[in-house]
Amino acid sequence: MTHAHTHAHAHQATPAAAHQGTNLARTPLHDLHSHLADHLGETARAWLDQALDEAAAHPGAHGPISVWELRLAEAGRRCGPEHADAARVLILHAAHADTAALTRVYTQGTAAERRAVLHALPHLVPGPEALPLVEDALRTNDTRLLAAAVGPYAARHLDAHQWRHAVLKCLFTGVPVAEVADLDRRAHADAELARMLGDYAVERTAAGRPVPEDLHRVLTLTDPTATPPAPAADHGPNGPNGPNGGDGTHGKES
Repeated sequence: MTHAHTHAHAHQATPAAAHQGTNLARTPLHDLHSHLADHLGETARAWLDQALDEAAAHPGAHGPISVWELRLAEAGRRCGPEHADAARVLILHAAHADTAALTRVYTQGTAAERRAVLHALPHLVPGPEALPLVEDALRTNDTRLLAAAVGPYAARHLDAHQWRHAVLKCLFTGVPVAEVADLDRRAHADAELARMLGDYAVERTAAGRPVPEDLHRVLTLTDPTATPPAPAADHGPNGPNGPNGGDGTHGKES
């Protein structure tokens, strides 16, 4: 199996190179792969292609740990911190990691590997069965993990109560609300979210602390008289456009 891909869309993946927030979860996998192919050195590219081939050839667990899980641990050293998260997402996709495998990596992995799992969720898990991983990340105060947790998977599957608290957690911790996938649609005409934001603003003011600018932005989105936003573009799990020419069995979620 080869991993040669057209680079026609490589420029579209540039934002994902920063490995921050939810860009990796929102970027089509073929664009992630094209970006890495353009920006990694020759040695790192060869390592990544080998890692993807190994993951595709041996997707399940073999012995105490699968070979692709070892490659996840190596990605930072092999690809550099700027590109490691994207490489990990591609390896997870190549291995067709299911919820059980993703949970194992998340539970046993480093903070970087946990981020990669969260970024990979919308590409790999069609239903809500991986929500416990998002919920765990939302309980932390690791801002990079929180930013990864509020991506498209959370937007699709968190219930209203959990989603509102995720938005508040971003405000508490300073994670930009721009990281919250599908924010405009989910916040639109949400009177309960507006009430929670108002209460938080009152608390901040009473304590002599500034109200985050992002709070005002979200509060504006809750206005029921505003024009409802269009549905967010959904790349889904990318099917045949993934780095390993998947068969698309993990289709776009409804």
